[in-house]
Amino acid sequence: MTSSSSIQQAREALGKRLREIRKDSGLTARELASRAGWHESKCSRIENGRTTPSDEDLSVYTQHCGAEDQTADLVATVRNIEGAYVEWRRMERSGLRRAQESVIPLWERTRHFRAYSSWLIPGPLQTRAYIEALLTSIRDRRSLPDDLDAAVQVRVDKQRVLYEGARRFAVILEESVLRHRIGGDDTMAGQLGHLLSLATLPNVSLGVVPLSADRSALWPVEDFWIFDDGQVNVELVSAFLTITQPHEVSMYAQTFADLAELAVYGAPARSLITAAIDSVG
Repeated sequence: MTSSSSIQQAREALGKRLREIRKDSGLTARELASRAGWHESKCSRIENGRTTPSDEDLSVYTQHCGAEDQTADLVATVRNIEGAYVEWRRMERSGLRRAQESVIPLWERTRHFRAYSSWLIPGPLQTRAYIEALLTSIRDRRSLPDDLDAAVQVRVDKQRVLYEGARRFAVILEESVLRHRIGGDDTMAGQLGHLLSLATLPNVSLGVVPLSADRSALWPVEDFWIFDDGQVNVELVSAFLTITQPHEVSMYAQTFADLAELAVYGAPARSLITAAIDSVG
């Protein structure tokens, strides 16, 4: 997954930019490597996107090319590339609260949210009890520092985006999500009842893909969020993936539209949720 096309294309774009800087300076790759004290293949690996340069590499590169004024921008570009794939253990090394807080700026500036889930009820639609059960499981499974209460409160507080500003939420769930028991019967029944309530909000569109739907053309995929038209976030088992390449964002948008065609809304969706509530106990 670290070689995802978004990350690789970003590395290649950075390499192309560095190659242009070097050529503008009149240096060959061999000359630059020699002046920098590098193996002669290092320039090629960086410029072809096979190696991500360190901050020091970029400083040396721009120094010898007479382009020190571009160093800070190049360093920022690399950090954005590195941020495209972040392992949970890195994001959560100080506990769960930091991971919950990390997306707040993105949520606050987004006006159109699209979320698809085949695993869990999405965060803004979760009850406190569901959140506590979910984050407790993550804390214990990953052996994280215990800041559970603070992390739960951050996630609860983030749900204000449902009610503030002119934000729209389109959510598609697989019916199986309604049946996955998180936190026991009481927690799950409360969560499903909360879903019914949120589905009445004028800015929330809730679709459910029935288990009976014909999935020949499109089967369940990984959970993902689309923020406006500029970014997709995907939660993997080991990491948090950020996708910004326009053609990939478009692929997720099209997948969301196709899933929306399979989903039911309104009374049929409420019937599926009510049936799931009736099955609890």
